[in-house]
Amino acid sequence: MSGAVKSETIRCVTHSVNRFTIEIATSPQEFRARYERAVPLVPMTEVRALAARRAPWQEMLDLMARVAPLGFLIYHSIDADPIMPLAGDRTFCVSYLMGNHTIAERMFRYDPAVLLYAPLRTAIWGEPEGPAHFTFDQPSNQFASFGNPEITQVGFELDRKMAALLDHLQVPVPDALLTKG
Repeated sequence: MSGAVKSETIRCVTHSVNRFTIEIATSPQEFRARYERAVPLVPMTEVRALAARRAPWQEMLDLMARVAPLGFLIYHSIDADPIMPLAGDRTFCVSYLMGNHTIAERMFRYDPAVLLYAPLRTAIWGEPEGPAHFTFDQPSNQFASFGNPEITQVGFELDRKMAALLDHLQVPVPDALLTKG
């Protein structure tokens, strides 16, 4: 390509993340049921209908407020149980993409790459008879890596929402989630 200007850059951001694993005195299957009652599936039919008619954003905000009382929805789950036992593994594990696209949008407008971490990833795992374990990375750590104060503030808000979810699920809340930010 004669005369073409080649402009390529590579940026590397190194950051650390607090990963929390909370042991819960129940079976992973029972905790999964509690979690899925507290964090419902995203109503994709309704979301797609709003998108198809190019509804005002306020309608999306209203829908999310109505269907996600704790602020989070499940976008996808990966159930390792049917596959991993084929290799002889007994440990139960299901991981989730959990979040809220109306919250993610408040970061996306500053840097679309936030979708690396939004929705959040969570995992419920353990021996079938228990105890269950709930593992997740601290949202504010992930979003602070973008170096944008507006994104970082939403990360702290997600910390507090995660703390509220844990409290609702009646499991211990890590102190680090309660920082003001």
